[in-house]
Amino acid sequence: MASEAAQTDHHALVLRRVVKSFGAVVALRSGSLTLDFGSIHALIGENGAGKSTLVKIIAGLYRRDSGDFLLTGEPVDFASTAQSKAAGIAVIYQEPTLFPDLSVTENIFMGRQPVTRLGRIDRKAMRDETERLFARLGVSLDPDRVTEGLSIADQQIIEIAKAISLDARVLIMDEPTAALSGVEVERLFAVARSLRDEGRALLFISHRFDEVFALCDTVTVMRDGSYVDTTAIADTTVDELVRQMVGRDVTDLFPKFPTEVGEVVLDVRGVTRAGVFRDVSFHLRAGEIVGLAGLVGAGRSEVARAVFGVDAYDSGSVVLHGAALPRANPRVAIARGLALVPEDRRRQGLVLDDSVSRNITLAIRSRLARWGLIWTGAENRAAKLWASRLEVKAAALDTEAGTLSGGNQQKVVLSKWLATEPTVLIVDEPTRGIDVGTKAEVHRLLSELAQQGIAILMISSELPEVLGVADRVLVMREGRLTGEFSRSEATPEAIMFAATSDAGAEEAA
Repeated sequence: MASEAAQTDHHALVLRRVVKSFGAVVALRSGSLTLDFGSIHALIGENGAGKSTLVKIIAGLYRRDSGDFLLTGEPVDFASTAQSKAAGIAVIYQEPTLFPDLSVTENIFMGRQPVTRLGRIDRKAMRDETERLFARLGVSLDPDRVTEGLSIADQQIIEIAKAISLDARVLIMDEPTAALSGVEVERLFAVARSLRDEGRALLFISHRFDEVFALCDTVTVMRDGSYVDTTAIADTTVDELVRQMVGRDVTDLFPKFPTEVGEVVLDVRGVTRAGVFRDVSFHLRAGEIVGLAGLVGAGRSEVARAVFGVDAYDSGSVVLHGAALPRANPRVAIARGLALVPEDRRRQGLVLDDSVSRNITLAIRSRLARWGLIWTGAENRAAKLWASRLEVKAAALDTEAGTLSGGNQQKVVLSKWLATEPTVLIVDEPTRGIDVGTKAEVHRLLSELAQQGIAILMISSELPEVLGVADRVLVMREGRLTGEFSRSEATPEAIMFAATSDAGAEEAA
């Protein structure tokens, strides 16, 4: 275990035994972290381990209750984000918050535009400096482009350029790759390595072990609001990190229960939406988990939304239990036993400022109504049943959903749709952004639901998840189905070939 008493003169940032409470809730019991210049440091832990609270203390959003906080050897206590930024700290979030109607250059220099001798904004100086920043980072972006419509990856690069322009010496990247494609991840990693080589200190927060081992030099593990250990990446393994994160050995990340596959319950026939996907046909059987794989942008989520009725499609049909579903009518789909857990749980799956209870019962409120009224007792009983079954960790059912950890938010979304008692369940990226322990719980739940006879379509960008959970795998590329594999036939090589190769598309045609 790394010594917390190490000398701090050459460290960029040191936190020791930091405590933070919110009323009776202790978010950090003993948070410790040491970042070095010229190094990329990973911070990992289950949802609720205290990572976000630690980062928010560094960023000046929260003030610690006790413990030491040193920056380049000097004690600090930030009372605002402005103080943290002024001290040379920048946080790059998973979803940057840029001004969409301003240009790339204007976003980088917002609030600190250089002026000419006449007192006017020096746009040429701003643009020239933006070009120099992008050249330094080794990326190609148009400084004059309006940021609206830019990919998340490009928005993150803009935030990094802004941080460099402010001469930030400590950069924190919080789940930066969750919504990126493989090519975008590689570009981000190249930028991160160049910043490390310039002598900056980087903190990388991720649930993806392959990325931690590919990018980082050192890793710190947290559990239950406390520091566990700091280790050189070269001296540890995934199994050891998982054990430290969850406090036990997770021997079965992909539990698979025996099921009896039944008749076809969902039959999608030649569904086409111009410019998005075309001639998509597949079926689901009762008790079967079908994985839908493919690269980001292949059209998987769009197909799921069309099948469920959120989006319209131009031609084809969706047949549920032998009868066609009307297009673009999710209300009918739900009534007939179809449910969709969306990809973006915060924007599409939850009402963040509403209670856990209200979120869980949102899709069954008409069933709970008596004489046109919904009684709180009935709502709480229904919510308690599903919150208990899925082991949602919340202080109370009236807790706001937005305050829960990512894993528990996902459980609330799953609870909401399972409360509708579906026969067909579509889950889009069910474990994105949640920790390894909760992932195992979600995988177990999906397997249990299949054992109960529910047909499941699981969309996932994580190949190990697809291979570990699915009974059958479908692959999409550029809006078309390009491959179908049984569990025994599905290999990483076969799936990636179908997801990336023109030959795979030709074979499917």
